[in-house]
Amino acid sequence: MTDNTQQHTAATPELPTTYAPAEVEGALYERWVDRGYFTADAKSDKPPFTIVIPPPNVTGSLHLGHAFQHTLMDALTRRKRMQGYEALWLPGMDHAGIATQNKVEQQLAEVGKSRHDLGREEFVERVWQWKEEYGGKILGQMRRLGDGVDWSRERFTMDEGLSRAVQTIFKKLYDDGLIYRAERIINWCPRCLTAISDIEVEYQEDAGELVSIRYGEGEDSLVVATTRAETMLGDTAVAVHPDDERYRHLVGKQIKLPLTDRTIPVVADTHVDPEFGTGAVKVTPAHDPNDFAIGQRHDLPSLSVMDEHGIITVHGPFLGLDRFEARSAIVGALKEQGRIVAEKRPYMHSVGHCSRCKTTVEPRLSMQWWVNVKPLAKEAGDAVRDGRVQIHPAELSKRYFDWVDNMNDWCISRQLWWGHRIPIWYGPEGEIVCVGPDEQAPTGEGWHQDTDVLDTWFSSGLWPFSTLGWPEKTPELEKFYSTDVLLTGHDIIFFWVARMMMFGLYAMDGEVPFKTVALTGLVRDEFGKKMSKSFGNVVDPLDWMDKYGSDAVRFTLAKGANPGTDVPIGEDWVQASRNFANKIWNATRFAMMNGATIEGPLPDPSEMSATDRWILSRLGETVAQVDAYYEDFQFSKLSEALYHFAWDEVFAWYVELSKTTFFAGGEQAKVSGRVLGEVLDVMLRLLHPIVPFVTETLWTTLTGGESLVIADWPKDSGFRDKAAEEEIELVQRLVTEVRRFRKEQGLQDGQKVPARLELTGTALAPHEAAIRQLLRLQPEGEGFAATASLPVAGATVALDLSGTIDVAAERKRLAKDLAAAEKEKAQAEGKLGNEAFLGKAPDNVVDKIRTRLAKAEEDIARIQTQLERLPQA
Repeated sequence: MTDNTQQHTAATPELPTTYAPAEVEGALYERWVDRGYFTADAKSDKPPFTIVIPPPNVTGSLHLGHAFQHTLMDALTRRKRMQGYEALWLPGMDHAGIATQNKVEQQLAEVGKSRHDLGREEFVERVWQWKEEYGGKILGQMRRLGDGVDWSRERFTMDEGLSRAVQTIFKKLYDDGLIYRAERIINWCPRCLTAISDIEVEYQEDAGELVSIRYGEGEDSLVVATTRAETMLGDTAVAVHPDDERYRHLVGKQIKLPLTDRTIPVVADTHVDPEFGTGAVKVTPAHDPNDFAIGQRHDLPSLSVMDEHGIITVHGPFLGLDRFEARSAIVGALKEQGRIVAEKRPYMHSVGHCSRCKTTVEPRLSMQWWVNVKPLAKEAGDAVRDGRVQIHPAELSKRYFDWVDNMNDWCISRQLWWGHRIPIWYGPEGEIVCVGPDEQAPTGEGWHQDTDVLDTWFSSGLWPFSTLGWPEKTPELEKFYSTDVLLTGHDIIFFWVARMMMFGLYAMDGEVPFKTVALTGLVRDEFGKKMSKSFGNVVDPLDWMDKYGSDAVRFTLAKGANPGTDVPIGEDWVQASRNFANKIWNATRFAMMNGATIEGPLPDPSEMSATDRWILSRLGETVAQVDAYYEDFQFSKLSEALYHFAWDEVFAWYVELSKTTFFAGGEQAKVSGRVLGEVLDVMLRLLHPIVPFVTETLWTTLTGGESLVIADWPKDSGFRDKAAEEEIELVQRLVTEVRRFRKEQGLQDGQKVPARLELTGTALAPHEAAIRQLLRLQPEGEGFAATASLPVAGATVALDLSGTIDVAAERKRLAKDLAAAEKEKAQAEGKLGNEAFLGKAPDNVVDKIRTRLAKAEEDIARIQTQLERLPQA
């Protein structure tokens, strides 16, 4: 009947009365690691399943976003391992070029030094020392969470093997003409002193100023508007639309540039929108990407007016001023000359900021190294279009295509010392040589290596295959590539996912880096607000783990994980998950103390009660349901299904319905004990990937098995018993209805009431003892007089409430509630019947009144029913 029975020697159920996560989790995790459960075997004949962890920054620590994604990745991997796959979840860290260099530079600044005092070689050595001493804090925190990663294969983007991979692919791209050096406009951070890519720029609405300036004189003048007045020092033209009649007479003429001794041309360019502003724009090719493009089309010179710190370099009164100081000074000077036509302050506009230090980014003309992404991006798009890679949820594919189909060439050079140094050497006669990992670098007088390093995302783009040994043909690469699932946040679909797709397809001859991209949302606070230090709502998941246990944090995160949707989370929810873990512990402990066992074969269904057959039917359905949700990455739904099955169906109904059987003893108790053991065995295995610690402790005690980590994943036995399900549904209906009535009458949960159950001829008859147990119903005794009668599911429950409640007081209370409900109904009907009111009131106000009316009518019906059911005083 079932494929889930495993033969074990059951251990004596010796469990503490309460579950203490802190006493269990750490030692249990180390046991898993020491026994090699998470170590994948590249020589195994099992089918592979591979996930590579999105490498956290070496500077980072575990935040809720990490905990969220790691929980889901761990659940996927644990399940696949239990299903018989050779499961590899590969861990590692990113060297985080800018962030890590900043950390060490801050240390040096504390003793009055800079990296230049040390020199490049000594500074890089100092960063390695910092990494060994302070980096990798997150790896220990991953252990706390229960990450089942293969620690024997931990990688670092600057380790020897990955550095070789970086140099190899750079050389290949360079030789294929896909890497080139060019002077272009880049995003420059004056604080980090490096170029940053487009996707590392965060845009926000800033309060600036919009200043309109008159260029030229008399009829040969025009007005331009700018938010960056300081850049006018680098203007080399004014552009207008070729069809704009207002300026047609000026096109081709020279006009005077204010505050300088230069004249600049007026050029006609279709980029200009004649309907925006004055229809004339200043052109600063060295400090704006659109202006640079105009400059290229019209062969304009590019004049840089700032250095890397954002300091003005143009000779004159503004020399040496910071860009923002220069802005005010230039506007002041223009006012003195009567050149300011209009000013608007504050002027809200979108301004780019460095994603790391939040400094305002400065567009700057610079010689940099670039990747020609067009052919790579096309392959990355085609791999999703033709189905080789699935993006889940599918609706997020559009965002992916929007990015890869419109991707600009990628600036990959960074003006840092920490990172993979660009393997380019320059010779004394202008030679440029790219050096591969097995090639000798040029030597001799005048030869020197490029001083820049590669963008951090360049090395992390190789992660799915470099971590498996590429460019060498390793057993790991052959066994575990392509990886199966990339699970990551939708916010880095541009940063990381697209880059891995491009590099993976290019390096691995068209073989995709992963078969499925499962995109998650972002973790937010319980009110849906983004977590931020400035908002004061950032949560350290370790604090919650200390307080409630890792299982509680994991279950809370999984329960909120709808594909691609942000996840709100609050401490109350973690506490509820802790209560769930406690419920699993207490109920399983009770079950084991009362005969639950997995010893021996499962009895034939003919020997089982309807209750036994019902729970096994529900168990089979739950296994099938959970499997389907896993395949669709529906972690929220599978968590809800497991919660409902465990708490509601197993503990609240099956265990309670079976108590009379267990207490009575005999053969039926043995049958139900074996059924309960089977249910608990399968339930704990189903729960294990999400809540590994509490389930491991309970399961090994119940079954005597070695570990759930290597146990078999449950299979749907196919057993269904619709008749038993319908029968138990009748029991549930009756019990629920009587419980509702008891509550309405103000009876305490444990208060016993004499009752006559008229069940003859119904499917409920065999369950009378269990029904009485659940409802605290005593047999009718001498002098029994039914004061209330409840017809439910073809049966009747007659209750004698005399002496259990003060009928007169209860009638008085209900009459008061009824009067209030009738008053509420009358007020709502009055407003809804007033045409003048309906004509003026907003729709949402009218809807609220209709809701109030419906609620009042519902309350009236409920209270009237309660009054009818009360015995006569």
